[in-house]
Amino acid sequence: MKNLKKIKGDASFRKFFRKKNKHQNTIMVFAKKDKFKNLIVYDAINKIFNNNKILAPKLYFENYKKNYIEIQDFGNRTIFKVLNKKTNNKLFYFKKIIVILNKIQLIKDRNVFNFKKKNYKIPKYSKKILIEEANLFCDWYVKKNLPKAIRSKFTKKYEKIIKKLISSLKLKDNTFVHRDFHVSNLMLVKNQLGIIDSQDALIGNKAYDLASLIDDVRFKTSLSLKKKIYDFYVNKQRKLDKLKFKNDFQILSILRNLKIIGIFTRLAARDRKKGYLKFIPYAWKLISIRINENKIFKDLRDLLSKNFEKKINEN
Repeated sequence: MKNLKKIKGDASFRKFFRKKNKHQNTIMVFAKKDKFKNLIVYDAINKIFNNNKILAPKLYFENYKKNYIEIQDFGNRTIFKVLNKKTNNKLFYFKKIIVILNKIQLIKDRNVFNFKKKNYKIPKYSKKILIEEANLFCDWYVKKNLPKAIRSKFTKKYEKIIKKLISSLKLKDNTFVHRDFHVSNLMLVKNQLGIIDSQDALIGNKAYDLASLIDDVRFKTSLSLKKKIYDFYVNKQRKLDKLKFKNDFQILSILRNLKIIGIFTRLAARDRKKGYLKFIPYAWKLISIRINENKIFKDLRDLLSKNFEKKINEN
């Protein structure tokens, strides 16, 4: 079609096109692979957000047979772009984001009818899923960066440590988790914040989305700004066990960034998306910051220091 213009995609198997219309533009989302998640689930979660007065792209048209949906166009102004313009107002925007996060965490919906008129129940962010995600670090990064002779021993120790850390999480898995909550997935839409890329949402730990926002590999922030955002969030919570929350925040931040190192290595090796490799050094830095904050990470720190000394100790 002449009125379709391809726009930048993400790490998923989706393709995005802007469709120019007389009155308003729309976005065409195409997905052959992981079609159910990338089309049906994506719209179902957006529906939940809109039902809870959180701005997310509305569905205009679906042609599931032909692998696409047509949704609302939020434009190009991600919060990442806004913050990257050397604004001194970073905390102002992060406070607005925390307000949205609080609204997301108040969502009680666990079921929604998708556009195929079938019930979709949001799955739990189980320990099994957390373990599988953390193991992506070994599946891809360790496999590529450690000699074969020590890989097996490393992986066994690593998996044992990860299981112990996940067992040390204190909070209940009862909160709506976007699961990829960072400034590249937040849009400025007529002075409102809109949220995208929500197809991976699960019901899990309250600390997860804050960890993905503050310790975001794509957007570097100072330690003082990280602390201000964290404190602003915590001070907004009425019934929060601060010690339990901090424990879970630290664990989930490290697990997430280990997962990201694995995923970004996979994107480069398997999918030829090498642009993601540039984020790996900062992911290591974020791990090295959090790993020193709690004695619970001693075994993990020893293991990573022994095998990836420069990555941990240089940071």
